[in-house]
Amino acid sequence: MMVPMDQAEWDERYAGAELLWSAEPNRFVAEELASLPAGRALDLGAGEGRNAIWLAGRGWKVTAVDFSAVALERGAALAARKGVSVEWVKADLRTYEPAAAAYDLVLIVYMHFPRPDLSRMMAAASSARAPGGTLFIIGHDRENITRGYGGPQDPGRLYTPELLTSELKDLTILRAEQVNRLVVADDGEHQAVDTLVRARR
Repeated sequence: MMVPMDQAEWDERYAGAELLWSAEPNRFVAEELASLPAGRALDLGAGEGRNAIWLAGRGWKVTAVDFSAVALERGAALAARKGVSVEWVKADLRTYEPAAAAYDLVLIVYMHFPRPDLSRMMAAASSARAPGGTLFIIGHDRENITRGYGGPQDPGRLYTPELLTSELKDLTILRAEQVNRLVVADDGEHQAVDTLVRARR
């Protein structure tokens, strides 16, 4: 599966379905972050905003960033239907500079860049967190290619716990491991392999 890096391609993908992803939050986001006290959150690569909207519904003040205008429009409409407020920002994460030390939580959910762009995004995410703030990352693991299901097939854009933690030398790593995710497809149930990292400044 090739993952487009072009804004126009993503706009086309989002325009082609009512919702490209579920309206519910990612299961690992919900499991790992439900107990955090509400504060300011930054969702990098928010897409249609399912995680940002879930956080906003729990009292967080959320900034959701994505380079697809179509996705952000979908997110804003969904947030309005759910009666929550989210700040929607159109920007390319390869060049986006969030405010420094401004967020109690930064999310990176299934954002897969080549290593130089990944390193830059991780540095920006790290600097955006306030003292004591949490960084949460979930994405496709490299081993998903051989023993998982779906997802990108370019190992140069996939995660491992070791890869991500090597980019976070100034943080306390709370969790860094492979996790399995159930995928229900037309041909039955499958297990996908993801990398999950949770760290604190």
